[in-house]
Amino acid sequence: MGENISGGRISDSASAVRNRLSPTSGADIVGLFVALLMVLLVLDIVRRLVTGGIAYTKLLEYLWWGLRDAMYIALAAVGLSMTYSILQFANFSHGDLITTGAFGGWAAAYLVGGWGLASVGELVLVRATSGGVSPGQVGLQVFASPLAILIGMVVAGAVTVLVALAIDRLVYKRMRDQGGISMLIASVGVALALRYFLAVIFTNRKRGVTATAPDVGPFTAHELTLVIIAFALIVGLHLLLQRTKLGKSMRAMADNKDLALITGIPTERVITATWIIGAAFAGISGYLIVLDRGSVSINLGWFLLLLIFAAVILGGIGSIYGALVGSLIIGMTVNVSLIWLPSDLAKVSAFILMILILVFKPNGLLGGVETT
Repeated sequence: MGENISGGRISDSASAVRNRLSPTSGADIVGLFVALLMVLLVLDIVRRLVTGGIAYTKLLEYLWWGLRDAMYIALAAVGLSMTYSILQFANFSHGDLITTGAFGGWAAAYLVGGWGLASVGELVLVRATSGGVSPGQVGLQVFASPLAILIGMVVAGAVTVLVALAIDRLVYKRMRDQGGISMLIASVGVALALRYFLAVIFTNRKRGVTATAPDVGPFTAHELTLVIIAFALIVGLHLLLQRTKLGKSMRAMADNKDLALITGIPTERVITATWIIGAAFAGISGYLIVLDRGSVSINLGWFLLLLIFAAVILGGIGSIYGALVGSLIIGMTVNVSLIWLPSDLAKVSAFILMILILVFKPNGLLGGVETT
């Protein structure tokens, strides 16, 4: 017996020594590589600034663009993350809810801001181009038509909420007991149906929507409007989650749905609130993207969906605050990488960074934190 104990102790000691002397794990190596890469890139930026390879104003412009993109990605990513954390499925129709908000909001904005310049039908269909009337002549920019812009944003959120609630009632609510995979597949079908429904109404033609916005210092008025509104909505969501009964119920349900039901939390109300908040944010995000870019098409949300999913996964699936962090990283990476890469490859850099970080932290940067 003593020999076994002694042998066991020797074996344990040998294992401990091997562990201490073993090479660094793959994840640690990737982490060190990412850290080293970040240091080298920062040093290269400093070198370029000192040698005149890039102007300070250009670098600040890239950083501003990164913040701008991060804000609209965050609005959409928060809604997607909430859907996952509460309903436990990846909603691939989220991108087309963004498109729904964009078209619904700008139809309302055109109707208010362009009244009398074109027929009601042309205004509602966001194509007031007959009779020599162009989007610029309609005058839809924040200083010329602030009321139309504001009404359009409210309608964008409201229309998207109504569509999302209808889809939940007709499709997702009937499938909640079938698991996340079934609902994910169903969401792909919903996305296609919603996109082609929009194409039937608005056509699949890309069209210009807004007039050129005046500059406000180094920014355009539309960029500044996007950032301010998105930041205000994100702060409002934070206060709702942390300081209201509904927010606490949502956090509890995200942590443990069965326990929340046992403790008397009205789960159906929480689910409805999740759809309302997530859809409203998605619709307003689409509306603000068009305000900044100046054009809209039925593929708007679908093309953005990959970046939105990247932000959610990078931050940690199910973590609302993780989605915000992921959005900031994705937005900054896409734009700052323009220092080294052509615009066509800028998005690739964000996905490469996401992959490297996930190898180091498979659960994401804030993985395991649902809504707190």
